[in-house]
Amino acid sequence: MFFFAQVLQASWVLSISAGGHDHRDELALLAFKEGIEEDPLNMLTSWNESHDDFCKWQGVTCGRRHRRVTALDLSSCQLKGQLSSHVGNLSFLTRLELQNNSFSHIIPPQISKLFRLKILSLGNNSFSGKIPTNISCFSNLQYLDLSFNNLTGKIPPDMGLLFKLRVLVLRNNNLLGEIPTCLGNLSALMRIQLGHNSFHGKIPHSFGQLKSLVLLAVGPNNLTGDIPLSIYNLSSLESFGVHGNQLEGTLPPDFGNALPNLKQVLFHTNHFSGPIPVTISNCSKLTRFDMSANSFTGQVPSLTTLSQLQEFGIGENELGHGKSGDLEFLSSLANCTNLLRLGINTNNFGGQLPESISNLSTKLTLMTFGDNQISGRIPKGISNLVSLELLGLEQNLLTGVIPSSIGKLQNLYWLTLGWNRISGPIPSSLGNSTSLGLLYLLFNDIEGSIPSSIGQCTQLIELHLMENNLSGPIPKELFGLSSLTLIVLSKNHFTGSIPMEVGKLVHVFVLDISESKLVGEIPETLGGCTVLQYLYLQGNSLQGTIPHSFSYLRGLDEIDLSHNNLSGKIPTYFGGFRFLKKLNLSFNNLEGQVPVEGSIFKNLSGFSVVGNYRLCGGVLELHLPRCPADGPKKHKRSPPQKLIISTIACGLGLIFLMFTLLSLYLSRKRKTMSTSAQSNTMSFLQLSYGDLVKATNDFSPANLIGAGSFGSVYKGILNPDETVVAVKVLNLQTSRASKSFIAECKALRNIRHRNLVKVLTACSSTDFQGNDFKALVYEYMVNGSLEEWLHDEERHLSLIQRVNVAIDAASALDYLHNFCDTAIVHCDLKPSNVLLDKDLTAHVGDFGLVRFISDLSRPFSSNHSSSVDVRGSIGYAAPEYGIGSEVSTSGDVYSYGILLLEMFTGKRPTDGMFKEDLNLHNFALMALPEHLEEILDPRLLETEDERSKNSLSYNNQIQNQMIRKCLISVIEVGVACSAELPGDRMSIDNAVSELSHIRGMLLKIRMQTNDHIINTI
Repeated sequence: MFFFAQVLQASWVLSISAGGHDHRDELALLAFKEGIEEDPLNMLTSWNESHDDFCKWQGVTCGRRHRRVTALDLSSCQLKGQLSSHVGNLSFLTRLELQNNSFSHIIPPQISKLFRLKILSLGNNSFSGKIPTNISCFSNLQYLDLSFNNLTGKIPPDMGLLFKLRVLVLRNNNLLGEIPTCLGNLSALMRIQLGHNSFHGKIPHSFGQLKSLVLLAVGPNNLTGDIPLSIYNLSSLESFGVHGNQLEGTLPPDFGNALPNLKQVLFHTNHFSGPIPVTISNCSKLTRFDMSANSFTGQVPSLTTLSQLQEFGIGENELGHGKSGDLEFLSSLANCTNLLRLGINTNNFGGQLPESISNLSTKLTLMTFGDNQISGRIPKGISNLVSLELLGLEQNLLTGVIPSSIGKLQNLYWLTLGWNRISGPIPSSLGNSTSLGLLYLLFNDIEGSIPSSIGQCTQLIELHLMENNLSGPIPKELFGLSSLTLIVLSKNHFTGSIPMEVGKLVHVFVLDISESKLVGEIPETLGGCTVLQYLYLQGNSLQGTIPHSFSYLRGLDEIDLSHNNLSGKIPTYFGGFRFLKKLNLSFNNLEGQVPVEGSIFKNLSGFSVVGNYRLCGGVLELHLPRCPADGPKKHKRSPPQKLIISTIACGLGLIFLMFTLLSLYLSRKRKTMSTSAQSNTMSFLQLSYGDLVKATNDFSPANLIGAGSFGSVYKGILNPDETVVAVKVLNLQTSRASKSFIAECKALRNIRHRNLVKVLTACSSTDFQGNDFKALVYEYMVNGSLEEWLHDEERHLSLIQRVNVAIDAASALDYLHNFCDTAIVHCDLKPSNVLLDKDLTAHVGDFGLVRFISDLSRPFSSNHSSSVDVRGSIGYAAPEYGIGSEVSTSGDVYSYGILLLEMFTGKRPTDGMFKEDLNLHNFALMALPEHLEEILDPRLLETEDERSKNSLSYNNQIQNQMIRKCLISVIEVGVACSAELPGDRMSIDNAVSELSHIRGMLLKIRMQTNDHIINTI
């Protein structure tokens, strides 16, 4: 950079001495370009010396009377780099607008040379360091925006000399110290935004001198003390934000008279006390009023005159007296036809819930009345609030039934009625609220059965029904909701057993059906819930053995199966569960030896087997009897003679009866042989070449959905039931295609897993010209391949969706490697071979390259039945394959690691940036943990930023830090799986466990965020 500056200076001297034009601005602009590292939109392509008129360069504006740059506007251009100090040479510059980019490093002090500058906008970048101390040189500055950066230190006192400044925006930095009193001297100031920093001390009394002030925002920070009385002299003030501080004191009675132009009042999350001033009704322009999370007391004044109100939040205070009349102010809100959010939760409001709430704005999306002393019934007219998305009435004294009209709330996402005295059934009409995501009805007196219509709520994420009087069977439609992540049905009176459909809960991480009078066996299908972390089935009458399929649930943290009638042995696989902290098997009928291998069996604070009187062994601290080497031998007595004769007679009679029944069965069997054969044949589709021609419209290019090395895949529709399928037609002219077909048929013959593509049938026939024809018919995946979702601008997967897909793909490999009779190596795992169904559940497909490993004691070699020599795709195939090593499960793990890194970085392993020693693995490894954001898929960051912006009155810095830790952990799994040496790679079962644990953390973060939203607006 120093050398470049010398060249610029020498060029300028030569230019002037030669009698040419003054090129100082051009050279300064070229120096600016030199500091840019990335320009993805090619905004600076025209910036070069061959383009002789720099005044026409993108973003550059020059004065009419001279060829000097007066404005440089490159806002929102995705530029990355540092701001060149040579920008200070643009001495005629009046506007410098670089907001919404990725500039880093310090703001160069040379910028103070721009004494003509009127607008300096550097917001939403990554500038660090301090605000330049010589900022007073900007004597003409009117607009200063340094927000959303990483600036540190104090506000320089020189800023009090910017007498023409009208807008000062320093929010969302790391600034500290006290807010300088000298800012009160800037009489032209109209807007001050200092929130989301670490300022302490008091709000300067001098702010009362800013007679033109329209917006004052100093929250959140660490400010203390009262609001200076001088502030109430600012009658022009429209937006007043002091939220998220430690301010105290009471509001003056004439608050509304002194500040009649207020549109926004944000005082939440402080220590204010006393009543809400009655004069607030004089602020007729108010659109947003949030005083939640303080200590206000007394009655809420009438709000009739606030017809423009859009948000009204007074939650988490001490308002009301627990008596009737507390809620009279709600009727006055009927005039607020634009009201969107209403939060009065966590106060002392009493009396009945007024019918007048049915007259509130039909635009209302959020209404939280929870944690009060409100009584009476839920008004039927609540269904008039057709835009409601969140309705919170929890922790009150409500009685009566849930009105069936509630099903008219089509947009309802969150309904919480828990901790009341509500009775009657769950209305079946609730199934009409198809947008419902969270349903909390716990701790009531609700009776009857869970309506099967709940299965229509396909977006349902959390369901809490514990401690009610529900009865009847648990509907299978409920467990068919794959969207569910948390289900709590404990302490009810259900009948019957756990539905087999429980295995469809592929995203559930908490399942609690304890103390609910269930009978029968624990379904084997429960093993399909591979992301499960907390399983509570205690206090029922379940019997049978602990299912072998539990071995799939490696992400479990807690299991409680106590107080049932379970029998059999304690599975040893629990010892391999890395995250398992609690295993309660007490008070059952378990028998045999207690395992000792594994940390859970040695953790007596988390492992309990008391009340199982036929157990033996285990660690000494369990104080169980020793297990005998051989079972005790019992002496057999000779049976009495009469008993022998009776037994023989009964046996002969039984044989005669069996012979008679067998004769009848064989006779009937002959009559129905053809029908049964036909039925069995139809259970596995029998399709001819002609059927597939018709289904795919003669293999029309319009139906082509993919092509690979050994063939093409077409979308087809089978008659007569219009079943949509995917037809993979093998290209038999390719030498390996037939071997691929045989390998895939063999692999798919005996394997079944929810994360593997389901094959419907195979077709080996001839076409209409007599040529060999081979095809495989699969279940159609409506959402295409993961490849499309990762690299198509029109599609996008959120963070939690990516983690779900990652777990699905890992679970499929775990099954192939560890749970098949013969371990199967996929050999070609990549995004195009991971397909997504309508619920975005991932299914691994394309088994044309599979190998079968018969000797798992040799993990890095294989004895295989397929002779296909191809070992994967470039970029995804394990490096040892390139030097002739045999395929192995570890090779699949490498491919998975690369796939995982691609999912979260958005970069293919074949990207042009990866040259020589740099590959996707090293790219991710070198970025951890400090530079995580630099490697993440930008669209993923945009999604999280959007989540941050949409949170309601909440500083989500802690959540963002937790999410960042989760993302680091995901990348670490990808790096561990894609290690260069096979022996250094993480096993796929551990990858499933780690990712399941990460997913649980992300769901907890979402639950914590939801818990906060319901208590604020």
